[in-house]
Formats: sequence, C-alpha cells, structure tokens
Amino acid sequence: MGQSQRENSADREVIHIGAIAERRKIAAMRWGLMLVSFMRICAVLWLLIGLMHWLRIFIPGPASLEAMPVEPAIVIASFAVANVVAAVGLWLAAPWGGVLWSITVAAEMAAIWFMPAYFSGGRTLLPFYALLLLVYFSLSWLAAQQRRQM
Repeated sequence: MGQSQRENSADREVIHIGAIAERRKIAAMRWGLMLVSFMRICAVLWLLIGLMHWLRIFIPGPASLEAMPVEPAIVIASFAVANVVAAVGLWLAAPWGGVLWSITVAAEMAAIWFMPAYFSGGRTLLPFYALLLLVYFSLSWLAAQQRRQM
C-alpha cells in the first residue's frame, strides 16, 4: 500500500494515531488559534472604543452628549452599550460575539458615513473597519473549512 493510500484509509478512521494525528492536531490549531487571537485583539480594541463612547456620555465638555443634537446622542449612547457587549462576546470567542460585533461594526460604519462629525476619526475609519470585517470573515471561513476537513 502506498503512502497516499494509507493516508486516505486513515482519513476514514475515527481514531487517528501517530504522525497523521499530530499533523491534524497542529493544522486544526492554526486557523482556530488565529481566529481566537484576532477576536481577542478586536475585543480589546472594541472595549476601548466603547469606553471612549462612555467618556463622551459622562464627562462634560464641548464634545459631550449634552452638547449634541438628539439623533447623534442616541447613536453614541447605543454604541457605548453595543461595543462593550460585543467586546465581551469577542473575548469569550462566542459565536454570538462575532455576530454582534459584525452587526455593530456595520452599523457604526453607516453612522460614520452619515454623521462623520460626531465620530473621532470620521470617514478615515471606514477602510479600517472594512478591513477588520474582511479579516474576521476570512479567518472564520478558513477555520470552518479546516474543521470540515478533519
């Protein structure tokens, strides 16, 4: 039996022992570990962004919530809550965390597009947010493909 035939027959087995098992374990860890690492980095970043929104709510000043029109104030207050909750979900690497984070990022991108004056960084943040979403979906897809192959 050739090497490829042995590997193909080993793919059908439920229990893997030896070199094939080690290769599969290392390969499974790679994309999954990268996804969890990315989620935790984004969690820290989104917690900071959420706390910045909370600072605008609680600290008086020219850019405070009291000085804003009602619509942007509601949006900022909503993102203050949603960003912190999404950060917790991302840190836990929970599926709901990734979904909530994706929705929050998309909503924040829309808010930045329509009200750039109320978000520090303005529209220059849009490509960065889009890149983060692209990386998240790519890593999620690669990790899912790898789990299917196992």
